[in-house]
Amino acid sequence: MAYRVGIVDVAMTPGWESKENFLDQVFHTTKEVLDKAGIRREDVGTVISASSDVFHGGMSCANSYYWDAGGAFLKNGSRQDGESLFAFIYAVMRIMSGSFDTALVLGVCKGSENPDDDMVTYFYTDPFYQRQIGLNETIAAALQMREYMERYGVTEEQCAKVVVKNLKNALRNPYAHVKKKVEVEDVLESEPVLDPLKKMECAPKSEGIIAMLLAREDVAKKLTPKPVWFKGYGSSMDTFYLGDRDLLDTQLKNAARMAYNMAGIEDPMKDLDVIEMCEPYAFQELLWYEGLGLCDKGKGGEMIDSARTGMEGDTPVNPSGGVLATNPYVSRGLYRLAEAFLQVRGEAGQRQVDKKVNTALAHSTHGFAGQCHAVAIIGS
Repeated sequence: MAYRVGIVDVAMTPGWESKENFLDQVFHTTKEVLDKAGIRREDVGTVISASSDVFHGGMSCANSYYWDAGGAFLKNGSRQDGESLFAFIYAVMRIMSGSFDTALVLGVCKGSENPDDDMVTYFYTDPFYQRQIGLNETIAAALQMREYMERYGVTEEQCAKVVVKNLKNALRNPYAHVKKKVEVEDVLESEPVLDPLKKMECAPKSEGIIAMLLAREDVAKKLTPKPVWFKGYGSSMDTFYLGDRDLLDTQLKNAARMAYNMAGIEDPMKDLDVIEMCEPYAFQELLWYEGLGLCDKGKGGEMIDSARTGMEGDTPVNPSGGVLATNPYVSRGLYRLAEAFLQVRGEAGQRQVDKKVNTALAHSTHGFAGQCHAVAIIGS
C-alpha cells in the first residue's frame, strides 16, 4: 500500500544576493520550516537535498558541507545533484513506501558566490567532441529559439511578451530577484546576447535556499490544518548530444503525460488552476506550453497573445514571475513547487490568483535546450 503524501509547509530565501553566510542561510531556512510545523530536528525521519558540488556550489562534497546546518546530522539522507524536483520525488517515495513518516527536502544554491551559469554549463559538454567549440546552455537556447521562430513563425514580439508578463507578476512577489514593469519594446531593445536572444529574455543568476517539509497523511494532518497533497509526477530525459535531437520535440510531453496519468488530469487547460513553469529563456515558456499540452504544436505564440496564461487568464502561468524573475539554478524546481503550494493554500499574498486553486502544476528543466524535464502536480 502506498501512503498519501502531503506538503506541510515551506520556507525560502529571496533571490537577491545576501551577505549572510551560506551555512547560516541553510540553518535559518531549515529552522523556519520546522518551527512553522511545530516540530524539532529530531522529529524528521529523512532528509533529501538538492545541490551541486564544485560547479554550482563552489565546494566539493557539498552535502557534507551543509549537512549539519540543514538538520541532517546522523540522519538517513541523500543528495540529488542538478534538478531539485528530483529531490522532491525521492522524498515522496520514501514516505509512500512506509519507510518514513516525515521528510525534509532542501534546495541549496548561493548563486552570488558561483561562476556565471554559462561558464558552468560549458562543462556539461563532453570533453572530446563538443567542449572545444564552446557550447553552453545559452548557445543551445539561441539555436532552439531560432529554430522555433523559423519553423512555426513565432515572433520576437511574442517571445518578449513572456518577459513583460512575468516581470510584471514579479512586482507582487517579495522573494523575486528581478521585478520591473517593462514593455515589449524594452525587451526587444535590450542588449543582444546571442542571436536572436536579448539580455532581458535570459534568466538572472539568483540565490535560493529552500526547505520543504513532507509527511504521511495522518502525520501531515496533525502538523497543519491545510496540507497540500501530492497527486502526480513525471520526468523524462532526452539524448545527450544536441545534434541528435529535434530541439522543438522535447521530452516534456512524456514527463507531463506521466504526471497527468497519475493525477487523473485529462484536459490540462481545464483541470489545472495554476502553473509554475521553469523558463530560463523567455521563448521556452511558449515552447513548454506546447509540451504541457496547453496548446497545439507551434501555437505557443498565439497562446501568449490570447492572455490565457496571464494573472486573470484561464490558466495563469508563473504568477510568481517564474525563473526570468528568480533563477537559483539548482533549487529553482523546488521554488516552482513552493509557489504552487502557496497558491493551493491561498497564501501567495499579492501574487495569489483571483480564483480557487484546487490543482497546481510545477515544472522544471535541466540541461541544454530542455534535455531533462520534471513535472509535479499537487492539490487540495
